[in-house]
Amino acid sequence: MLLKLNIFKILRSKFFPFYKSSELKEIFKILEKDHQNSDEVAMFVGGCVRNYLKNKDINDIDLATILTPDQIKQKFENTKFKVVETGIGHGSITLLGKNLKYEITTLRKDIKTDGRHAEVEFSTDWTEDSERRDFTINAIYLNKKGKIFDPQLGVKDLNNNIVKFIGDPEKRIQEDYLRILRFVRFSLTYGHQPENTTMRSIRLNIKGISKVSKERILIEANKILKLSNFIEICKNNNLKEIFEIIFQEFKYFKRLENLYKFKEKLNKDIFLLTAILVVDDKKNHEYFVHKYKPSNNFIKKLNSIAKSYEASLKNKDFFKKDLKKNIYIFGKEIITTLFLLKESEKVKNNIEFLDTIQKTEPPKFPYNGDYLISRGLKEGKELGDILNYLEEKWINDNFKIDESEISSVITKRKNI
Repeated sequence: MLLKLNIFKILRSKFFPFYKSSELKEIFKILEKDHQNSDEVAMFVGGCVRNYLKNKDINDIDLATILTPDQIKQKFENTKFKVVETGIGHGSITLLGKNLKYEITTLRKDIKTDGRHAEVEFSTDWTEDSERRDFTINAIYLNKKGKIFDPQLGVKDLNNNIVKFIGDPEKRIQEDYLRILRFVRFSLTYGHQPENTTMRSIRLNIKGISKVSKERILIEANKILKLSNFIEICKNNNLKEIFEIIFQEFKYFKRLENLYKFKEKLNKDIFLLTAILVVDDKKNHEYFVHKYKPSNNFIKKLNSIAKSYEASLKNKDFFKKDLKKNIYIFGKEIITTLFLLKESEKVKNNIEFLDTIQKTEPPKFPYNGDYLISRGLKEGKELGDILNYLEEKWINDNFKIDESEISSVITKRKNI
């Protein structure tokens, strides 16, 4: 089946290439309007070109252009495309089409770099633009007719799954230290084993990552965790070394190794992978949260995992007779994540138990505030306290509580 799908992708890419879509034809028509000479006004670059050449799915499309952002905005006024100024200071405009988004960036050359960001100047020189990019495989251009322009010989590297910095690796890294993590991401994507020269440049400059904002680092980390083959990092000592130095809170790669045969259950689940790598009984996750400040929802879930992890260490029946109770308290997602985390600490796994977790449905607490009010209690904090007390008792008594007990609690409260 997989072979048939791959053949279908290859045939589709050959006979119905992405660049022939009607929407893209319309975008090029708008960009080229009033353009007099034969120079390329815009070409595809980046991930869409790599994926096209590798017969992979294409989701987002990047274009480079000789036009300035103001010229692009002006050309798309009063068209069906919505213009979003996503990075206008760096020359980028995003067009929202019917089903896809298109990022259009003016050709640039670096004027000044400091390891965090670059001062750029707009250009009309395609080779000059290619020289400021990070890797050869990211400097492959494709015109609207499918013709390749490859000034950095990136196609050869792409065909050989080689991730190579353009020019001097050390210089490229010092221009933007985030490129160290981008190197990890692309190397994992293409199964590249870094050569000694590149690793030496990375090791010499890895402390420079501290100059990069934690927000940018976390975004790049999540892109890496979201890779379909992230767990392969366990087999690549060089890439794992880089990752562990940068993310010192990611202490538990051994857990991933123990779950390797169940990698399909881990792939692309950023929260699950983060929990496996950081959660322990020493509050390690709190250092991660404090340093990188993920979303409030992510923090809440990570705290729940840490709390349930500690509870599981104290209760040998956590996943046995208390399973339904703990699913009720923590939720099925948290318990599923916790179970995989716990299994990752063992050499021999019992992943089949996941089916038991999925099939276990805790009951719904049958009482609420309205019920207590109907029994004569008044609204307020005390009502909430009573409700919490009754729910806790109901949970601990295997989701049962006698009406007589409820009446007794209500009577006592009324007489206070």
